[in-house]
Amino acid sequence: MAKVKGKVTFQEDLCKGCGLCVSVCPVKIISLDNDRINAKGYHPAGIVEMDKCIACANCATMCPDLVITVERLNK
Repeated sequence: MAKVKGKVTFQEDLCKGCGLCVSVCPVKIISLDNDRINAKGYHPAGIVEMDKCIACANCATMCPDLVITVERLNK
């Protein structure tokens, strides 16, 4: 059986940096970017190590602003 991997995309300019996606990621690969500020004035969330994503979509489900898209890739 092929191992499921994921590709996560954030609409960073719409992210309000609430951190809910960070808290629900089971593999701990999402973090807030404390070095950048988006168009709304927040530190946006992003993926640190995309190759470790398991495409669970917990982040997208938890996001109150619907700024996260998860694609499942079979490898």
